[in-house]
Amino acid sequence: MLIFAALNKWLNVKKFLLLFIALTVLTKVEGQTHPAIERFTADDAMRGASISMMVRNVANDSVVFSFDPDREVIPASVMKVVTTSMALELLGEDFCYSTSLMYDGQVQDSVLKGNLYIVGSGDPSICSSEADSVCITQWLDSVRSKGIKQIIGAVIADGSVFDDEGISMKWLREDLGSYYGQGCYGINAFDNRYTLFLNTSKTGAKPVVDHTSPSIPSLQFHNHLITGEANQDSNYIIGSPYSNDRFLYGVVPSGRTSFAIRGDIPDPPLFLAQYLTDRLRREGITVIGVPVSRRQLVQEGKWNDSRRTLLATTSSRPLKELVRITNNVSANLYADAFLKTIGLKYKPTGNEVVSSFDRGVLVLREALIGRKINASPLWMFDGSGLAPTDKVTARFLCDLLCYMATKSPVSSSFVESLPLAGVEGTVRTTLQGSALQGKVRLKSGSMSRVRSYAGYITAADRRYVVAIVVNNFSCRQSQVKPAIEQLLLALPY
Repeated sequence: MLIFAALNKWLNVKKFLLLFIALTVLTKVEGQTHPAIERFTADDAMRGASISMMVRNVANDSVVFSFDPDREVIPASVMKVVTTSMALELLGEDFCYSTSLMYDGQVQDSVLKGNLYIVGSGDPSICSSEADSVCITQWLDSVRSKGIKQIIGAVIADGSVFDDEGISMKWLREDLGSYYGQGCYGINAFDNRYTLFLNTSKTGAKPVVDHTSPSIPSLQFHNHLITGEANQDSNYIIGSPYSNDRFLYGVVPSGRTSFAIRGDIPDPPLFLAQYLTDRLRREGITVIGVPVSRRQLVQEGKWNDSRRTLLATTSSRPLKELVRITNNVSANLYADAFLKTIGLKYKPTGNEVVSSFDRGVLVLREALIGRKINASPLWMFDGSGLAPTDKVTARFLCDLLCYMATKSPVSSSFVESLPLAGVEGTVRTTLQGSALQGKVRLKSGSMSRVRSYAGYITAADRRYVVAIVVNNFSCRQSQVKPAIEQLLLALPY
């Protein structure tokens, strides 16, 4: 018995030693500090920075290197990697949005005795521009084919598929009213953006507000802009959803007869109802009523759930194509629409009130957990990454990227949605002319004192996932980008 006890004790000690050695080796691998990383982190501009990075081999999931991989950092637009991957997984790569044109009442003697309804599904790509307003043409054709020449009622926009918040409550004031901080609604139009044209001929004076495209007569611009030297261009359009007041601040270059800046359409559902009404009238179809949105009618206590008849349905391109657009040009509107669409799968309990953004986050987190991806480092308040309260870690991003590369049924659609560095999209100038050009698919992200990258590297016939997120550096964005490029080029693959 003493022999067996001694043997068992020896075996337990051996197991402990083996476990200790394994953990020590793993710690050394994950804790390795490559000279390139030492140089990057030792730079004066990085003294107060928060940095989280990791590179892993996809084939065997081994860590090539890491630096503070569990540090929670602001991802900026790299958050779109999370949103688009789970949108493809949960909605399907062939999913299409549909927008319907319907009417209530009856058509008699070429007169519609009722209203025309635009019923949205949250499609972010509907009427992406005036030059690409195929849906408008289809809707006009459907009205004509029904023989309608007069509408006694109004064009009503019904975007109730989402709530009316539009924007995330975590966004910064400087982003509200901007072309990239446009809200996401049940009905969207022209990417929810307009272009404002200014005459900046006189230096040091206020530029003259000329017009917008598309035309939005209801907008009221409070102009606090001034003109400066030709290379000065730092301007803001500030405003809230549903408000027609827009405040212009900053400096614009002088000496231009038509200088363009962009802002967000404050009420896209109402705008599309107005736009369609105008087009109908220009086509010789009389519309008696004033265009309005369901939101307005509900607020006024005038909404009526009447029986409707379908006139036409407009479908978007498949989701895999919309996701590619999203990750190539970093389209905030598209990513936020995907998150809200995912949220339609959430079923509130009892009298629970959950916003469209929050529903999307709840469904997405459950999807990650169901795929054995640790979602605890994910703090998500929108789909686009515009909220500075969004947080991720490099390890979390690599876990997700590894899953999408090796286990996801939509792997190809997701991986190929990420733009090739040095070739296309927002990373067309990244790693350009280097040994890694065309071998790296990356989603980039940037905001004030944030620069981030996440994606895939193909080198030496091996594929790696990479996540590098840097916050709070004390230099310009233009200095951080080449430093990260040199880091990527110097690392061992």
